[in-house]
Amino acid sequence: MVMEPISVEKAMEIAKKKGIKPGRVKGTKGVQFTKGRNPRLETIDWEEFKGTLAKRKLSVFESGGWMKIMKAKKGKK
Repeated sequence: MVMEPISVEKAMEIAKKKGIKPGRVKGTKGVQFTKGRNPRLETIDWEEFKGTLAKRKLSVFESGGWMKIMKAKKGKK
């Protein structure tokens, strides 16, 4: 499967369908998606998620409905 970069807006659509939210590992700047049941993660709002991606030069990648946060490729968002 090839992971393709997607916009945060598209990630929001996929997340809503899957019942997941943006989250952060408590005490770190690491972001990931969560269903909100892991006590090591705290949910954050989409604006904070988007800002963290920009600051850390990360992008959301998707393939077949699976999403992963990775370093942005040069020239891509």
